Amino acid sequence: MNELTQLTSLVVALKTVTLLLGGLITFFAFKAYRRTDSPALRALALGFGVVTLGAFLAGIADQIVGIDREVVLVIESTLTAAGFGVITYSLYVE
Repeated sequence: MNELTQLTSLVVALKTVTLLLGGLITFFAFKAYRRTDSPALRALALGFGVVTLGAFLAGIADQIVGIDREVVLVIESTLTAAGFGVITYSLYVE
């Protein structure tokens, strides 16, 4: 196995862990929102969902579609920043 293949395998494994954990956090935050009807928890679930979606779309764009890695990085970074913006907002919602 060459070095690039090992690195790609490591990135795929880490993205998989990110998707699983991000999906769980999103699920539990959404479940808490449904139980409490809290706008803050709704925003929190949405924020984590956007961050997780960014990781997912970046993985698809890179590994399956074959989009240039710089473009993939911009896509992922944009969705991560937007998701963290929503998470920050969730901390200030009543």
